[in-house]
Amino acid sequence: MAFYSILRSIRPDFSRVCLSKHVQSVHMSCPHFAIEKALLLKLRKTTGYTFINCKKALEKFDNDINQAENWLHEQAQKDGWSKATRLEGRRAKEGLIGQLVGDRAAVMVEVNCETDFVARNERFQELVRDVVFSVMAHHLRKTEGQSRYMKSLLSVEDLTAMSVSEGGTLADLLALTIGHLGENITLKRAAMLGVPTDWRIGSYVHGPLAGVKGPAMGRYGALVVFKGGQGEAAALGRKLGQHVVGEAPVSLGNADDLPCGDSETRLLPQSFLLDPSQTVAQYLAKEGAHVLDFIRFQCGEGA
Repeated sequence: MAFYSILRSIRPDFSRVCLSKHVQSVHMSCPHFAIEKALLLKLRKTTGYTFINCKKALEKFDNDINQAENWLHEQAQKDGWSKATRLEGRRAKEGLIGQLVGDRAAVMVEVNCETDFVARNERFQELVRDVVFSVMAHHLRKTEGQSRYMKSLLSVEDLTAMSVSEGGTLADLLALTIGHLGENITLKRAAMLGVPTDWRIGSYVHGPLAGVKGPAMGRYGALVVFKGGQGEAAALGRKLGQHVVGEAPVSLGNADDLPCGDSETRLLPQSFLLDPSQTVAQYLAKEGAHVLDFIRFQCGEGA
């Protein structure tokens, strides 16, 4: 205390000067702090990883955000492979059906997770979107120059080995998502359709997610291949898709088949969902249309 008294006797404004220097010191360090905070917030928003991990990554690479982001993805992927191994076998019956339809091509995929909470997560939906786009790209490469009807069903093994536009495979992307969300996630199946120029593909997704851009997503989905029809083909295709989702036929049947009651599983003899007074075959006859094939996915089916 005597030391500070002597200093004050020499320099009465000692306290003010010290305070000023302290404030100046803090002020000089603020720009550096602001830059770090801005990078941290940006990295957190871009990757979705925790603040702690983002801070660790920025410190490791001296605030180089690109290196930090790459490192975070690598760590998440490594962690994801480990988690995928540990979580393998855990029941995954929730998830989403993803669907993308063009003029002459359509794909539908099923990606499963453990809880509805994760199914509603944006990161999970991004995975479904990436799977849909990868399957469509694969289908277009495979069917380039083809004009006949083509239908392919893909297994888990087919999907995980498929390449993605950013590099790597869907298996890598799956591991990355598992590492981020911490649940068992599986790429269950996919279907691909290609039709001639005079054929149409109807589509319907039940309970579509609001505000989701790109592929349609929901818990049920149907694709219906048909020819002919009066009016707008998309509207007819949607009605047929609604019926397939709602009534769950397992085979096509024939136009002259007689209905066998409530347990009817053939599409054409079933009572039409939107007008039970007539069968699907009767409805199609009035519309001048013919259904040639259909595919129906229900999320968690057979899980």
